[in-house]
Formats: sequence, C-alpha cells, structure tokens
Amino acid sequence: MTPLALAAVGECLNEKAGLVNIGLEGIFAISATVGVWFAEAGRSGYAGLAGGAVVGALLGLLLGAVSVYGRADQVIAGMGLNLFALGFVPFLLISLWAFPGIHVFPNELMVPRLATPLGQVSPVTLAAVVVALLAHWVLHHTVLGFRIRAVGEKPEAVDVAGLRVDRLRLLTATVGGALAGLGGAFLPLGWFGALVKEISAGRGFIALACVVFAGLEPSLALGAALLFGLADGFASAVAVTPGVKERVPFYFVAMIPYVVTLAVVAAVIGRRRFPSTVGRPYARE
Repeated sequence: MTPLALAAVGECLNEKAGLVNIGLEGIFAISATVGVWFAEAGRSGYAGLAGGAVVGALLGLLLGAVSVYGRADQVIAGMGLNLFALGFVPFLLISLWAFPGIHVFPNELMVPRLATPLGQVSPVTLAAVVVALLAHWVLHHTVLGFRIRAVGEKPEAVDVAGLRVDRLRLLTATVGGALAGLGGAFLPLGWFGALVKEISAGRGFIALACVVFAGLEPSLALGAALLFGLADGFASAVAVTPGVKERVPFYFVAMIPYVVTLAVVAAVIGRRRFPSTVGRPYARE
C-alpha cells in the first residue's frame, strides 16, 4: 500500500497542474536500485530512502522539463523512461553487485518498524498518510494549491496574472517524482528485503489506476492505494495457502491485483473529470 499511496499522491499533484507522468514504473525500478546502493553506502535504510527520493525527484524534473520546454508527448516520454529502466536496472545490478537478477543486502539496512496498537507499522507508511492529508490541504486551502489547480485548468489565465506556468508545473513534477522515488526505495528497504530487477512488477501502473479511481484527489488516492494494496496482499496470502498453492497456478493468483485494477478503472474512468489541459503542453502566445 505504501509505495502506491506515495506515487499516487504525487501523481495527483502532477496531473492537477496539467502534467501526466506515465513513467512511475521506471521511477520505481530505478529508485529502488539506487536506494539500495545509497543504503549500503550510508549503512542506513533511511539513507536509501533519501537517495531514492532524490533520484525520483531528478527523474520527475527531467520528464517535466521535456514536457514543459521540449513540448514532448507526455505519454511517450513516460513510456520512454519505463523502457529505459528495463535495461538500466539490470545494468546497475551487474555493475554494482555483479548479479544480473537479484541482490540480497544485510537485514540491518531494512527500515525499522514502529510498535503501535495496530501492530508493527513502518514510519514510511505513517508518513504516506500524512503526505496524502497534507497534499489535500495544500490543494484546497492554500494559495499555492489554487495556483496549481489553475495551471491545470486555465494556464493562459495564470500566465496573464504574471505567474510562471513552467515553474509551477516543474514544481509538481519534481515533488511527484520525489514521492514516487521514495515509494520505489521503500519496496526493497521496507518490504521485500532484497532487490530484484522486476521489483516494480507493474505497481507504477497500479498507482496510475489509483489516481484515476481517486479523481486526482490525494485523500481518495490514499484509500485507493489501500484497496489495491489489500488485493496485492490477498494474492500473496492465497499463493502460500496450503491446499491452494498446490491446485492453483501461482501466476493465476498473481493476476488478482491487476484484474482488480482493470475492473475498478473500467468502472470509474468515464465518471471522473480531469483538468482541461492535462497531458497538453502550454505554449505562450
């Protein structure tokens, strides 16, 4: 749930400003790999989370700059990042650790969990909840949030008012990338306990489904991430249940989160309203 929530909240901000980042899958994979390297270099899981967030911010800024200044097709740019990650992550695994598929790091680099009345909870999970609520408050109760929403709806009016459309969009692209990068680094350091080249496993696209389901509202994106996270957890539990794992093929069970994603998106896609200029570059006249 945590990586999905972080990436979805960041993408809500991004799309509110009129940008679309299809490259969340690539940011997840690259940030996870670089995050583990930072964790080993700094001997701390938190160093890895910080490194993943920085890498995600840089990738988000890059995609934002390509879209804002290069006026590139945002969907193609994002898919380009995803395809780049497919080759770059195995290259990093071989270059840094001489293993093409998997790297197991010391257990002490895992982000420690906090004891709560509800059980062991990662501080990153708590941070994701706070970030979602904070993003909702910023969007709907601050001047900055009003400007972000205005950029997505009427960039011409924002430009006439003397505000920089490009800077506002680059801001949301960077913040959205940083949150996705934090979520990517959390995958190995807060969840799996190892790094594999397929670590993102489509979760970047599920995060995009959370955004659609939430209608670009960060608080609702948190609930959507919980829903899809439960589907993912259910699939994992079923896959190891005695009596089931012997009769049901693993890959059939692994499809559950993605089937849920398709069903939910198909049910709500026509009922959601998005900013009028989302996905379209703004050219000052």
